[in-house]
Amino acid sequence: MTLSAPSAHAVDLRVEPVDNVLDHVERSLQVELDRDTVVRKRRSVGARTDRRTWIRIERRGLDKIGVQGWNGTECAARLEGIAQPTWRGCVVWRGADEPVMWRADETELLPSAPIGNAILSEDPKLPDSWWQAFNASLDALAAQHTGRVATPDTVTITQALVTEAVRGLSPADDFDTIVEHWVPAHADLNWANMTAPTFSLFDWEDWGNAPLGLDSASLWGSSLAVPALADRVRHERRHDFESRDGKLMTLFACSKILGPDAHPQDPRLEPACRMAEQVIAELQAG
Repeated sequence: MTLSAPSAHAVDLRVEPVDNVLDHVERSLQVELDRDTVVRKRRSVGARTDRRTWIRIERRGLDKIGVQGWNGTECAARLEGIAQPTWRGCVVWRGADEPVMWRADETELLPSAPIGNAILSEDPKLPDSWWQAFNASLDALAAQHTGRVATPDTVTITQALVTEAVRGLSPADDFDTIVEHWVPAHADLNWANMTAPTFSLFDWEDWGNAPLGLDSASLWGSSLAVPALADRVRHERRHDFESRDGKLMTLFACSKILGPDAHPQDPRLEPACRMAEQVIAELQAG
């Protein structure tokens, strides 16, 4: 019999009180957080420290922590050839009154500011040197070896998950959805997790093996509100998008945009729908 972890109720750390959490981190890591620099997101909080480092704190339900554990940032420290902030240490503890874990990772400060929100509405006008560094890191990541499995949106990616997403866009069973190549991926690649003008990729909690092209397709999906930027992503990562796995990942990204929770005013809906139709036709043609 398989036992499942109890589910934690949803919490938005942008509005939830976190002073006690910050106090706990300060005591545990013997550091002082600059409360004026606190950045609050839905499931994480970050702040600068008095020793010129950054601490990111995340809350995750036990049901969202798989058998491989929850140490993506720590494990990413061994990756080679990738521009990322150096990991310093961490503290992990279980919530006293609910089935959740808290984790605080301390890293070096980012070399530049994050580019923007996860989904951009304006072109950041990145120089060619940025794209070169971006490509070098993504190519280096895909060449690594790991036993980890990626967890985009905290959900372990599997062949069944890919097939379900693709079939949601194309119910007819007239092309194969089997992924051929699984390679290490960041699994949360968006514009909020990269810096410019100096390129750096951060927030590695969910990285692991994933279908080839997951990262490229995810970033493309985050760029669709800016057509020129989306086109640039496809151009820079064209070897991913031209592959069969990359086409499946394009549909996977489209499924997240076009799914039942889609906002009718999302400017990405129309281009995602057009691309899904194009890719489905290409896969059907073989």
